[in-house]
Amino acid sequence: MVSLDPDVAAYLAGRNENWVPMHVAGVSAARAALAGLPRRPGPRMHRVENRVIAGPHGPLRLRIYWPTGADVLPAVAYFHGGGMVIGSIDDFDILARFLAEASGAVVVSVDYRLAPEHPYPVATEEAYAAVQWIGDTAAELGVDPTRVAVAGDSAGATLAAGVALQTRDEGGVPLVFQLHLYAGIDRDDTRPSVLEHADGPIITAGDFAWTKNLYLGDDPSRDHPYGVPSLAADLSGLPDAIVVTASHDPSRDGAEEYGLRLRDAGVQVALLRYPGVAHGFLMHADHHARARLALAEIGGLMRAKLGR
Repeated sequence: MVSLDPDVAAYLAGRNENWVPMHVAGVSAARAALAGLPRRPGPRMHRVENRVIAGPHGPLRLRIYWPTGADVLPAVAYFHGGGMVIGSIDDFDILARFLAEASGAVVVSVDYRLAPEHPYPVATEEAYAAVQWIGDTAAELGVDPTRVAVAGDSAGATLAAGVALQTRDEGGVPLVFQLHLYAGIDRDDTRPSVLEHADGPIITAGDFAWTKNLYLGDDPSRDHPYGVPSLAADLSGLPDAIVVTASHDPSRDGAEEYGLRLRDAGVQVALLRYPGVAHGFLMHADHHARARLALAEIGGLMRAKLGR
């Protein structure tokens, strides 16, 4: 078995000894723990702007990152992680900046509403609405409406996959690609990666089940493919996919299986598993060498697809 990268092992060794899994801590404590982590500045941008738009469930906050001053750039709608239960555009500011710098695209980070206060389909509908807003506002944003993509990490990758499905079905803004960073794509707790890494590091199998139940409800028979993309029977006609997984991650096998299903359906897929790293590793690309390399590779793929 691949061992943890020394950078990752050192980070875990220095983690607060009082840390407890999200599902043990509870919603309020888990949110506070994430919000209380030190926030590193991330790459400098040409411009960053906060906006509030009219969303399907009320005002929807966005943060928009322009990496350069070019007149027309591609755009990436980014949905942060946190199981649809914790996290905000403030908590994931650094990853949005990493993606903007790596891709050369305008990144629109979406502060969707969280469960359990706002269960399915609230975040899913807000994610889709934000992408349509990008298309409608492209000229004002300095964005090429023919070069729009979706991206997300963890639960945010599930939102990105759901948006890709809904866009295909409803004829929304055409998407160039979908980027899944260690996606929590389904509820299957029998996969080898879930059993191997049930206790983490970083996130546990119990955390995944807990957040899924809070957002989707505790009856899987009521799940919809826009909320659980692995349930979609037909994956044909979807945009190209970049599927990134971490070796030491409960979500690994589900995300990779979805990538292979996309490929079998005729979708062009880049499937990248990074060894020795855990869930959320790209958040540390400023000081973890393996995460830096991964981000450079992912950014190269994004630039190639957005440059069409």
